[in-house]
Amino acid sequence: MSEPIFSSQDNPRQDNAYPPNESGDEVNVGRSAASRSKRSRDEARHEAEMREARGQYEELAELAGSLAHEIKNPLSIIHMNIDLLSEDLMEIDSPSSRRCQNRVDMVRNQCERMEGLLRDFLRFARLRHIDLVPGSLNDQIQQVLDAYQAQADSQDVELQRYLDPDLPSIRLHSDALQSALMNLVKNALEAMPDGGQLWARTYSTRGGVNLDLIDTGTGVDDNTVLHMFEPFYSTKDGGSGLGLPTARKIIEAHGARISVQSETGRGTKFSLQFPVPARLG
Repeated sequence: MSEPIFSSQDNPRQDNAYPPNESGDEVNVGRSAASRSKRSRDEARHEAEMREARGQYEELAELAGSLAHEIKNPLSIIHMNIDLLSEDLMEIDSPSSRRCQNRVDMVRNQCERMEGLLRDFLRFARLRHIDLVPGSLNDQIQQVLDAYQAQADSQDVELQRYLDPDLPSIRLHSDALQSALMNLVKNALEAMPDGGQLWARTYSTRGGVNLDLIDTGTGVDDNTVLHMFEPFYSTKDGGSGLGLPTARKIIEAHGARISVQSETGRGTKFSLQFPVPARLG
């Protein structure tokens, strides 16, 4: 937020805004009271609208979750019977059975894809509230990078860690936050199949605690950046399009924000900004 041109001490009009009598003070008090009243009404209306929106969202999420469960059960039965049919076909060695086997394999692959999509969707739909406790952001990203160190080494990706040792604590849910960070690191590694570098940097700002994840991968275009957090949007073959939206929901459930910058051929930067409660600073 930009600073005013004049402070209350420097404003040359301050002392002469009203005549020396008290009418100016009375007008100021009236305007201030009216402003506070309007602001209170606006805040109350906004809170009511937010409660209504949350209620509608929760109702829709519950309905979608129930529908996903209803789809999951018959899909599991289809998958099981496809496996049994495949076993029967393997006992018959003929051109027609081999053609049928190829079709059975195709159906099985699509069943597995749908089951994965349903798992991702249910995880996305169930994420509404998580309990937060004080913890170290450095510890969370360290554990995630350690988990992916072997894969990074196999891809010739260098993991660079620049973690502020004096970083304040934040309120977090360890399992959920690590799940979100794993998604971001996994995406970064997938963008560097021929090697590269991934920097993880933590630092404090006036507003809280930040984490930057910067890779030297393939990057994405502006249209992908615009839509990448939308459910079911994916540029990957067979991707559910729910990984990044779920990561964003987790991060926002921490009271944090996530932003992204990317350039095709140069890489991508994800920035996470976490608040630091005063009592935890």
